[in-house]
Amino acid sequence: MRLVRYLHSNAESYGLLTTEEEVIDLPALSGAMKRPLPSSLQGLVSLGIEGISAVEQLMRVSTEAKKKATIPTEDVALLTPVASPPKIICLGLNYRDHAEEQWARIPDEPLIFFKPRTALIGPDEPIIRPSFVKQLDYEAELAVVVGRRGKNISVADAEKHVFGYTAFNDVSARDIQSKDKQWTRGKSFDTFAPTGPCITTANQIENPHNLRICTRVNGELRQNSSTKNMVFNVYEVVHHISRVMTLEPGDIIATGTPAGVAVFMKPQPRFLSPGDVVEVEIEKIGTLRNRVREG
Repeated sequence: MRLVRYLHSNAESYGLLTTEEEVIDLPALSGAMKRPLPSSLQGLVSLGIEGISAVEQLMRVSTEAKKKATIPTEDVALLTPVASPPKIICLGLNYRDHAEEQWARIPDEPLIFFKPRTALIGPDEPIIRPSFVKQLDYEAELAVVVGRRGKNISVADAEKHVFGYTAFNDVSARDIQSKDKQWTRGKSFDTFAPTGPCITTANQIENPHNLRICTRVNGELRQNSSTKNMVFNVYEVVHHISRVMTLEPGDIIATGTPAGVAVFMKPQPRFLSPGDVVEVEIEKIGTLRNRVREG
């Protein structure tokens, strides 16, 4: 299932994105069928596997009932899928090809940092480049949405803690990053965490470690790789992070970016400019599209 959070007629709701590019409003359908569901997508995520099962059972109702709860996607504005995650945990140097393009040593353990939730935006919302930032970059990433609380999770059990996956753009101000000699400020500006367009539930992705991941800027392919190039796979990442901190439902884990970022392009970097359209596409999830705007 592909689950989305959206605005329709100035009201927020969530639903199931169908293959026909329509949305079935799940709270509306559950109310009509008297089968309670949480009022928000984040509440559904907090139910973990039980939440996925509840939606699957609800979708077995009559076609006519589902039709009454269906909205064309052109009539909704998609939002970032998780409105207020407890944590946004990000990884650095977690793709072999990305480490190679910058002549960096592959880490022995995951390198983690945080983004604030105030950086989150959804599909088609603008990435704001502050006037003093001159080196704006993109980073396509597969993001894990945690669905079950856990600490010291084994690699074997990690899959049970994953609700689903979404696309994530770890937007970065490279000039700030270089000046600070660390990552927090340069990656934490408002709008620097586009996420979406949906959460694809974990049971719909047989192997998260063999998904095509790419970035296009104004239609030009910049990043073109696969999650099989990760240094630490999804389950290993969950394991390592949970040894440090308790993972909670709704946490977002951005699992790193492959080669092809602007800062390492040859013969010279090609950073983002106002007006550029950035598309992050991940197999089985979809395309996350955002335009850059001067702030």
